[in-house]
Amino acid sequence: MDEEEKLPLTEHLEELRDRLIRCFIAIFAGFVIAYVFKERLFQILTRPLIRVMEQGDTLIFTGIPEAFFTYLKVSLLAGLMLAAPVVIYQFWMFLAPGLYKEERRLMIPIVFVSAFFFIGGALFGYFLVFPFGFKFLLGFASETIRPLPSMREYLSFSAKLLLAFGFVFELPIVITFMARLGLVNVPFLKKNRKYALLIFFAGSALLTPPDVVTQIMLAAPMMVLYEISIMGARVFGRSRQAEDPEEQKDKHKTGGNKDA
Repeated sequence: MDEEEKLPLTEHLEELRDRLIRCFIAIFAGFVIAYVFKERLFQILTRPLIRVMEQGDTLIFTGIPEAFFTYLKVSLLAGLMLAAPVVIYQFWMFLAPGLYKEERRLMIPIVFVSAFFFIGGALFGYFLVFPFGFKFLLGFASETIRPLPSMREYLSFSAKLLLAFGFVFELPIVITFMARLGLVNVPFLKKNRKYALLIFFAGSALLTPPDVVTQIMLAAPMMVLYEISIMGARVFGRSRQAEDPEEQKDKHKTGGNKDA
């Protein structure tokens, strides 16, 4: 970043405030649009669960205002999904002043790719993880035990998983961008692969319900995304940072022989 482009702390805070306001406006606009279709949206959200429930079973609400507040939360979740490109754009643009001009040119592609991965992660959770996870969890029902999921419980459960998958799918973007800045490199990522896998499984255990199926279905994509991150770091990372230490030693020895 050039000296004349550096901003004092107060201007950074003002810019952060302005970008947060824009994010809240975008989320509120998405919330208003989604609220018009709240019943339809909740029906779509519950479809993976309804398909694996016994015929005649349905969701319930145990409190008088529960259905109303559940529809509000569904609309807020949908509004966040709709506003995701704007929120991601504001986040990356807030970081842009601290980057070099060459790195700032990558902002717009990063915004589009980040939004694509976030929405793709949520869709992955909805279409692939939800059916298997719900089928496994409802498999504990018996003649004497009948599942009666409430609207509030299901929304809390599903929203946490959708957001978790959305953020997890941002991993290649974040690591590739860090490699571009020189903060990490390919040898570092390869060396710490085993620690990353341990963190993935620990994180999936915290983000998902206490069943092995759902945890594995979150941890497995994270491992694949980590390998994609390594490829991204190799392609877009700084060339000197991406070199293997052994290769650097060989080049150094070769250079030394030539000088001799």
